[in-house]
Amino acid sequence: MKEFVISEAQTEKAVLVGLITQTQNERKTNEYLDELAFLAETAGAEVVSRFTQKLDTPNSVTYVGKGKLSEIREYLQSREEEGEEIGMVIFDDELSAKQIRNIENELKVKILDRTSLILDIFAMRAQTANAKTQVELAQYKYMLPRLQRLWTHLERQGGGSGAGGGKGSVGLRGPGETQLEMDRRIILNRMSLLKQRLADIDTQKSTQRKNRGRLIRVALVGYTNVGKSTLMNLMAKSDVFAENKLFATLDTTVRKVIIENLPFLLSDTVGFIRKLPTDLVESFKSTLDEVREADLLLHVVDISHPDFEEQIKVVDKTIADLGAGGKPTILVFNKIDAYTYVKKDADDLTPKTKENVTLEELMNTWMAKLNDNCIFISAKSKANFEQLKTMLYKKVRELHVQKYPYNDFLYQTYDEE
Repeated sequence: MKEFVISEAQTEKAVLVGLITQTQNERKTNEYLDELAFLAETAGAEVVSRFTQKLDTPNSVTYVGKGKLSEIREYLQSREEEGEEIGMVIFDDELSAKQIRNIENELKVKILDRTSLILDIFAMRAQTANAKTQVELAQYKYMLPRLQRLWTHLERQGGGSGAGGGKGSVGLRGPGETQLEMDRRIILNRMSLLKQRLADIDTQKSTQRKNRGRLIRVALVGYTNVGKSTLMNLMAKSDVFAENKLFATLDTTVRKVIIENLPFLLSDTVGFIRKLPTDLVESFKSTLDEVREADLLLHVVDISHPDFEEQIKVVDKTIADLGAGGKPTILVFNKIDAYTYVKKDADDLTPKTKENVTLEELMNTWMAKLNDNCIFISAKSKANFEQLKTMLYKKVRELHVQKYPYNDFLYQTYDEE
């Protein structure tokens, strides 16, 4: 995968490219590029510039138009003349093999897309054999349709309809064809092996889940970098890795938590993100089984993020895609200590925007809509943490009585004399 991704966490300078389309306005494009910049920073890159273009749909040949590509090339050349080399250009959408090849030929630098960047971060973060296997499988799935561009140096000039891009054997004659087929076979065999390994791991995990006794399972879910691992550490008094970077957690961590006299299992799962590669979701389904088998979901939301409502929709859609929709859920709005708003002047008669909404107004709105199924906390400062524990105790107890009616003795309390 070195051809596609940053192989090591090192500071490389990068340029970001995004499109403003009919379905994605300028504000949303800028938000996506902010997220892409955070992804690049997590992978070890430094973003020095951004380029956007208005197009109805991405150009099938070069993603952006020829004029914009020339503008990017001129920028890269000017920076190089000033002694600052920019090593890569990162695109906000997944690129085809043809697009990558054409853009590379024009810009002469490393080309990445959002998918390859996410895969690289996952490869950096993977610690256990399970996570490493899942990441490797996703990388091979990404690489397979892009194999041809790895062997362009072996192609011979062909006749007829041209030397590249045609159907059949055009552009693939000679040793390149043999090497391509050999690589394809090696990758397919490796993918079969990885799938079998994941199936074996999944069987082991299923056995582990069955052996956990009659306990209610609670899963922390949410967008990446919303504070799930920090909350996990607070509730389970554990030491799950937590960092202000995307995808700090890849492996599902399960801990036994006791609130008063009620034990239950709490699991921390990988965070979701917009435009999460389908192959990655597919590969990580065994990890996300904890979500599918959970009795209660704690959906953690970063209330300080300007676009938290869309993040909620992304997570809800991903959970539904996993077949875990409709489960009892508590919406946990985290990071209230970081929430900010812009106060409107008394003589400002323009309509109020979401930037002008106070935390109290948000709390009243969401709590009125969800009744007692949402709470506002700060895992960092422990604000309202005791209220969360009380809410969780009540919900878990209700579920336990329904699922294990003969275990009611768990809730007997004895006052000390």
